[in-house]
Amino acid sequence: MLATWTPEQELNQVRQRSGADMKRKLKWHDLLALGLGGMLGVGVFVATGEVAVHSGPSVFISYFIAGIAALLSSLCYAEFSVQIPVAGGAFSYLRLTFGEFVGYFAGANILMEYVLSNAGAARSFTEYMSFTFGENNPKAWRVHVEGLMTNYDELDFPAVALILLLTFCLCHSTKESSMLNLVMTVFHLVFFGFIIIAGLYKGSTDNLIKPNGLAPFGVKSIIDGAAIVYFGYIGYDSASTMAEEIQNPSKILPIGIVGSVLISSVIYCLMALSLCLMVPYYKIQKKASFSVAFQSIGWNWAGNVVGAGASLGIVASLLVAMLGQARYLCVIGRARLVPSWLAKVHPSTGTPLNATLFLGLCTASIALFVDLDIILQMISIGTLVVFFLVANALIYRRYVVIGNNPPSKILLFLFLLSSAALGFSLWWHSKPHWWGLHSKLHYWGLLLFCGATLSIIVLFHYLVPNCRANYPSGTWSVPYMPWPPALSIFLNIFLMTTLTSLSFQRFAIWTVLISLFYMLYGVHQTYQAEETDQIMLGNGDHDQVNSAGQQSKLDNIQVLSVISHV
Repeated sequence: MLATWTPEQELNQVRQRSGADMKRKLKWHDLLALGLGGMLGVGVFVATGEVAVHSGPSVFISYFIAGIAALLSSLCYAEFSVQIPVAGGAFSYLRLTFGEFVGYFAGANILMEYVLSNAGAARSFTEYMSFTFGENNPKAWRVHVEGLMTNYDELDFPAVALILLLTFCLCHSTKESSMLNLVMTVFHLVFFGFIIIAGLYKGSTDNLIKPNGLAPFGVKSIIDGAAIVYFGYIGYDSASTMAEEIQNPSKILPIGIVGSVLISSVIYCLMALSLCLMVPYYKIQKKASFSVAFQSIGWNWAGNVVGAGASLGIVASLLVAMLGQARYLCVIGRARLVPSWLAKVHPSTGTPLNATLFLGLCTASIALFVDLDIILQMISIGTLVVFFLVANALIYRRYVVIGNNPPSKILLFLFLLSSAALGFSLWWHSKPHWWGLHSKLHYWGLLLFCGATLSIIVLFHYLVPNCRANYPSGTWSVPYMPWPPALSIFLNIFLMTTLTSLSFQRFAIWTVLISLFYMLYGVHQTYQAEETDQIMLGNGDHDQVNSAGQQSKLDNIQVLSVISHV
């Protein structure tokens, strides 16, 4: 469970279990478009209406807060992707740093987020398409079935058809799929510009401040909204999974990952602001909110156009997200944590065919039955947990694996930082009367936890030497360490504590299920795979396993150094 791999093993020995290699055909503009396509559309069209109803006009501030958290996390991803340019994303980064189980746990959660968010996006596609063709009821294209449970009784066949169509496209070729995404991304950037300009032109600032101000439900509602819209930023994670298909990944990956987050954050905030300028928050519809907003200001034709453009944006987001989820499952299959046939790469198309088909069917099944409200309650928490783990892993890898600092110091810092962040978050969400305290003492408590968090980071920064000099010249890395990942840890914990108890209950159930699967299947299969690799190495089969300068994990397992210190 604590066994780790080296980057060389991950890049060679493990990757060759897929048979054929993925084809390096993508350039910097392809990756940037993939990152933008994966984010723009899903978050702003799926979640904005849902959050605005509960946060008020301040929903654009929710997007801003979520964007800062996503930017900090994207910096962590960018450094890892340069150091470990494989298609496994967070799964590979954590597996190489904290061991197999942590990597598997992250991979399983990010896959859950992908499948659920894609299913939700597909159902939103149906709602916007119905407005495109003149329907005023977002459920007009769904089939109601008597006898099924509430929130599971509206069958969405157009959503299923869309997912299956995209699945077959992705099975054919990554490059052609990337070109399709590039065209759609350019189109809906123009389309977003139209919505923003129209909102600023036809909107009124009175809708922002009347009747109850910018934050009618308080600051807490803004933070709660940020946690929900955060799933809209998962697209940059998809960009990191393209590492095996990018030309010159060490230079292109940071541009694609960080650049797409910055651009998406600005557009998200402006789109949410334009919506709240056009319509008072209490009149914003949860379903197809942008189309309804244009109809409410008398631009019925624009409502239809927005429906078409939003549908196209959702298609682009789905395309990228489904591209990324298949590569995650492919790399997890390479590690033999799931059946090995999911790891196979088709020799002619260079795509993970089996993984793409399997996840496409899973996504279509959920999109058919499950209502968007249920899906939104289940996503975000897994994303926040994974991004939290990646930030921890970057600090550990930079200061222990590369910097050769004692692991006990780094782990102590990570523990104290997480504890201070959790204390601040719980104190923030608590009510003064719960503890019998005056409200001023409550604010003093917040200042105390905030000061403790900053003090911990400052002390670590000055007491533990930075290891930037150990990096090869010209290699991109996160600047101003350890501040970006440390702040990412703080924000991810803070946003997690805003989620509902139901989200944590469902997350706990999912954690139990994937842990049981790992213990009953994954751990045994990975051991057998290592035995097979060792036999092949012993037989000198260099065509299957590149053994130059490498040792099997059975012979040279790197266990977290802290265990050896106990």
